[in-house]
Amino acid sequence: MQSHIFGSAQGQHIAQPGLRSGWQRSRTGSDGRLTTTLHTQVRKSRDIMATATSQAVAEAQQTDGAASTKKLWGGRFTGATDPLMEKFNESLPFDKRMWQEDIRGSQAYVKALSKAGVVTEDEAATIVDGLNNVAKEWQNDTFEIKQGDEDIHTANERRLSELIGSVGGKLHTGRSRNDQVATDTRLWLMNKLSDIRGSLADLLRASVARAEQDVDVLMPGFTHLQPAMTVRWSHWLLGHAAAWQRDDMRLRDLMPRVAMLPLGSGALAGNPFGVDRQFIAKELGFYGGVCPNSMDAVSDRDFVVETLFFCSLHLVHLSRWAEDLIIYSSGAFKYVQCSDAYATGSSLMPQKKNPDALELIRGKAGRLQGNLAGMMAVMKGAPTTYNKDFQEAWELMFDSVDTAYDCIRIATGVISTIKINPDRMLAGLSADMLATDLAEYLVRKGIPFRETHHISGAAVKLAEDKGCQLSDLTTQDLQGINKLFEDDVQEVWDFDRSAEMRDTEGGASKRSVLQQVEKIKTYLSQEGI
Repeated sequence: MQSHIFGSAQGQHIAQPGLRSGWQRSRTGSDGRLTTTLHTQVRKSRDIMATATSQAVAEAQQTDGAASTKKLWGGRFTGATDPLMEKFNESLPFDKRMWQEDIRGSQAYVKALSKAGVVTEDEAATIVDGLNNVAKEWQNDTFEIKQGDEDIHTANERRLSELIGSVGGKLHTGRSRNDQVATDTRLWLMNKLSDIRGSLADLLRASVARAEQDVDVLMPGFTHLQPAMTVRWSHWLLGHAAAWQRDDMRLRDLMPRVAMLPLGSGALAGNPFGVDRQFIAKELGFYGGVCPNSMDAVSDRDFVVETLFFCSLHLVHLSRWAEDLIIYSSGAFKYVQCSDAYATGSSLMPQKKNPDALELIRGKAGRLQGNLAGMMAVMKGAPTTYNKDFQEAWELMFDSVDTAYDCIRIATGVISTIKINPDRMLAGLSADMLATDLAEYLVRKGIPFRETHHISGAAVKLAEDKGCQLSDLTTQDLQGINKLFEDDVQEVWDFDRSAEMRDTEGGASKRSVLQQVEKIKTYLSQEGI
């Protein structure tokens, strides 16, 4: 079997005899010049590979001496780390935003170590105070990141030991980065999801305020993007608010599952020093309790997946709302106009006013769906307990949470400031949209709806043949189709009446719309948000 060329750790290359003899055989071919040139190129490639490998090892050896003592895992290793691997492995550029959560978790943990008798009260107090000083450096933007700070945990612990000495090394007793990182992530999400829920409540409040204010405005309701029936502008807005309220319910249900404490699980098998996990949970505000199984605690990223699903689905709902408004703001409709605060112009066409805020929401919804799919792909092949694959979760999570939060606040601003054009909305209503009302008129005369549907359809056809609006048909015209039509049929051609006839719970009548407003207000009050 012919072997391949490969480089050794010292940058030397090894050519196996089988390959060498193959080149010898090639040189006896008809084109000796070609095979000799190829042989020369391969030899040069070997030399280049060897030089590059030697340089990488030299760089690693230069940096390893400074960084090895700072690695939390360095004791097992004696060889140098490729500088590229250092960069490939680090997460500090993005996980440093969890510095506060990392410090809070460490402070709670050292208190638990003291409670268990692993460190003295004085040592615990020294560590807690030292971590407070580390926090001040982050707050004042004076924290100095150094080589070897591959993640926020390493950076904080390194700085702690610089400030308080060797006692800082006791902080990590019985703790693994596996349970530490899961704790930091959950703490960060607990805070951010609370912020998102508050902004979502503001969006709902803005929606009900506009719905109440504009309750008398009528507009066409669409199915298949075709004019269908008479509704109220407020009814349309509350239709989207209903989806946002469901999003809030999902978020409310998700948050206790995020707020479960993994700390005290160690690498995977639990903590050997008897730390009180319930105490830690109370210290850190993990109101969902403690993770019940240490292997699952360090392995579980369901809470991230669920968060990404919430963000993705909520952005789908915002995107559909935005799409409606993009259409309604177009020149063909002119039902609404975004305020200047949420629109931009064209660099070429002075007359343009583009609903960029809405278009960006629509576009960002697609990216968040990609984040969800990406996270599911990361998790699907990961074996039980912690794997470094999980590091990929952070950038997806940070992006989705940040984007959802920003989009909610932008949407709230759009709703609060958007201008509506009631006259254009009313002009969008047409008599053919009352064909169902005409069928319902005969239902009240005792005719089954399936028959009245066909009768109303015949009336629509008659109006088309006469070249007039459905409402222009006389009582006599209608009686030619069915004798049960009487003069009061003319009351059907009233758009406000059409909306008011939909007076069931959740319908388009004014009473029903105002009832929907009150329901959302009550929900927000009961939820305390």
